[in-house]
Amino acid sequence: MAGSIKSGQYTAYLQQTQCRRKLRGMTTRILDAIEINPAQQPQACLIWLHGLGADGHDFEPLIPELHLVNEIGVRVVLPHAPPRPVTINGGMVMRAWYDVLSTEFGNAEDGSGIRQSEQELLTLIAREVANGIPAERIVLAGFSQGGAMALHTGVRYPRAFAGILALSCYLPLAESLAREGSEASRTVPIMMAHGVADPLIPLALAEQSRDRLRRQGYTVDWYSYPMPHAVCPQEIRDLRDWLEKRLVPATG
Repeated sequence: MAGSIKSGQYTAYLQQTQCRRKLRGMTTRILDAIEINPAQQPQACLIWLHGLGADGHDFEPLIPELHLVNEIGVRVVLPHAPPRPVTINGGMVMRAWYDVLSTEFGNAEDGSGIRQSEQELLTLIAREVANGIPAERIVLAGFSQGGAMALHTGVRYPRAFAGILALSCYLPLAESLAREGSEASRTVPIMMAHGVADPLIPLALAEQSRDRLRRQGYTVDWYSYPMPHAVCPQEIRDLRDWLEKRLVPATG
């Protein structure tokens, strides 16, 4: 272990990982990630994807506020997107789950980049399942571009996750949802949250994504907040409550 954190009841171990694992007869690279483990055996897993130009550390300070790790026994994985050139930023190389070709999201999309990151995320999920955490105890979460990837991957996965958390984002490759969405994913609870004053990803685009998902039979819990492209205190409280309902083990 690289180190430990102690803050009140929050005790976790963080480790940077970069490993290679054989899956389905192929050597597959596991994404670099920050891993926060409970003191006891993990009972569930939260995989949280950062936004464009950030890294896994971006939401690391938020994790103690969610009361998940030692309180519920949730393992948290905060992967780093690989660096790549980003067109709207003049080709500058930064961490990104896919290229952004235009501010007209949904009109010009980097389909190959989205699907490449989907495969990398599937490999990470496969590792968690192989280590004993079933899909129905995994929540996929993300902010902005990371939220888009959580949505895209979660609705195509062949088994039902515990939940999908999509913050300040939209559904990429939306036109392919009807033919690619899995039947199992239609039972997955989805939380979407967005700032009404978001200048980067318009509220209307997020609402269109929400409505498309609902038309396809998905259950979407929708939250909006008086904020820009950000996370606010009330949203954090709502996240905590929503996650607790999905991840606290059933009793009786």
